Amino acid sequence: MSKIDDMIAKLCPNGVEYKALGDVSKINRGVRVTRDMLTTDGKIPVYQNALTPLGYFDKSNRKAYSVYLIGAGAAGKIGFSDIEFWAADDCYTFDDLNQVNDKFLYYFLQTQQNYIDTRVRKGSIPRISRDVFEKIKIPVPPLKIQEEIVHILDKFTSLTAELTAELTAELTARRKQYEYYRDALLSFGKVSPPLTFGLNNEEVRWMTLGEICKNVCSGGTPSTSHSDYYGGDVPWLRTQEVDWRDIRDTEVKITKKGVENSSAKWIPANCVIVAMYGATAAKVAINKIPLTTNQACCNLEVNPQIASYRYVFHWLCNNYQNLKSLGQGSQSNINAGTVKSFKIPVPSLAMQEKIANILDNFDAVCNDLNIGLPAEIGLRKKQYEYYRDRILSFNTNVNNSIHGGGNLQDEIKLLQYVFGYAMVRLGDIATVMRGGSFQKKDFSESGVPCIHYGQIYTKYGLHADKTFTFISDAAAEKQKFAEPNDVVMAVTSENVEDVCKCVAWVGKEKIAVSGHSAIIHHNQNGKYLSYYFHTSMFFEQKRKLAHGTKVIEVTPDTLTKIQIPIPSINEQERIVEILDKFDALVNDLSQGIPAEIEARKKQYEYYRDKLLTFKKAS
Repeated sequence: MSKIDDMIAKLCPNGVEYKALGDVSKINRGVRVTRDMLTTDGKIPVYQNALTPLGYFDKSNRKAYSVYLIGAGAAGKIGFSDIEFWAADDCYTFDDLNQVNDKFLYYFLQTQQNYIDTRVRKGSIPRISRDVFEKIKIPVPPLKIQEEIVHILDKFTSLTAELTAELTAELTARRKQYEYYRDALLSFGKVSPPLTFGLNNEEVRWMTLGEICKNVCSGGTPSTSHSDYYGGDVPWLRTQEVDWRDIRDTEVKITKKGVENSSAKWIPANCVIVAMYGATAAKVAINKIPLTTNQACCNLEVNPQIASYRYVFHWLCNNYQNLKSLGQGSQSNINAGTVKSFKIPVPSLAMQEKIANILDNFDAVCNDLNIGLPAEIGLRKKQYEYYRDRILSFNTNVNNSIHGGGNLQDEIKLLQYVFGYAMVRLGDIATVMRGGSFQKKDFSESGVPCIHYGQIYTKYGLHADKTFTFISDAAAEKQKFAEPNDVVMAVTSENVEDVCKCVAWVGKEKIAVSGHSAIIHHNQNGKYLSYYFHTSMFFEQKRKLAHGTKVIEVTPDTLTKIQIPIPSINEQERIVEILDKFDALVNDLSQGIPAEIEARKKQYEYYRDKLLTFKKAS
């Protein structure tokens, strides 16, 4: 920034002048083209109503442009091209930029995107008028300063591309994995290796979509001659919005009058919508809200007593090419009759739900990756939890539970020697008692270290050697204490998922523990127990012990019935060492890469805005 500051001080000491965009550029609207004029492999891209080329020309008789703005369709979106292009009639270009560097203009208009978006006129085809952006005030520092700013922002852009490249590769791999499992699950044993989840034992009926639906209908389009048909609050779905996803809103809204005066029909939520015409023909979606559609959408209200709508959705996604092949014309248009007669295998509802849940989970993984690095960290955490649970699950096919009838500790050691671990009740290796009675109002600046049960949810992780709070010596006289290596567990929560969250106390002194807590005193590795109490195996057991409605509780005494695998102390330490490394990896990812990405983004936005904000000339 010092270099830019020095340049401004030297080249424009009185500040930077702001001018209307229309005063520093000649704004041209493109020339109408028809599809028969275009090719798919020409050298000159043609831009019209989107930031992707409409097609290509073999040659151009127009001068090269660089910055362009979409006037209709993706109205208000700004693009930049390094090569010569043709602007069609819904695309504006900027010419005669003798005062403004073209890339500088592109970056500055990006900072005005929110303002431009609010000026887009809504309708069946969103539009923006020329006078909106020609009045935008743009800073015009000397060209040398503009070029230096562009140089800096280009570097930031390049860095952003590098940072997202690895994520893009991961997303591609996940999608391929998802497609494999989807195909395998819906093939009913016809792929190798099979992945049928018991489908070989299922009776699968083949039925048409029409047979499994309560209602099949198409929609309608309000007349464009009535302006009061558009701009209402009724969601209206167009065919081009049907694209392998859940629909939670629509780009266009119509009025109730528009519904009444057209063949548009209300359809309830959770219908499977099949596009019948155009580029999206045979693609599917699910509406998560009640809405209306245009006439090119075939809306399937699935009978829940026969089929799961999400199973039907996944089946149609998997059979997109088969359904599309039944269409006619250059775009393979289909009709409602074709959709209704399309056949689908119908296993039991339970199996449909199982398949749909698996595929929904894979789909969610792909969608979460689209969000960015936080989702990638979520996957790393799931990977960590998988290995943690796997390490702690052992081989449960072996009957190595405590039988009793002899010396308990000798029997545990024998089972550990023979099988590697012993399956014991928590009460066999630990005593469990309730916490004390102090409250948050008893906290003091110093004194006896303490843990309040609410802090276990908000301040502590799997283990701790220091407390965040203290109580006075007087308040501590009647309290319950956890010794070093004990586990402190919160036994009251608002939900089953959180109840029994715990922390291993690995500090060197004893600590006071509040009520709504259990103190687990034992002769094992405290961190090992804490890790186990965060596994899915423990979750399934505590869920059976939990009770209550608004407040969920687990009685400390009942925790003694929990079954837990106990290897030798040396093996526990080895497992803890492995899991500590995984835990550190997750925490490092949480604090490292994503924080770096976010910092770079904020840094980029800060410098972009800083570089493009100038003191106005007096």
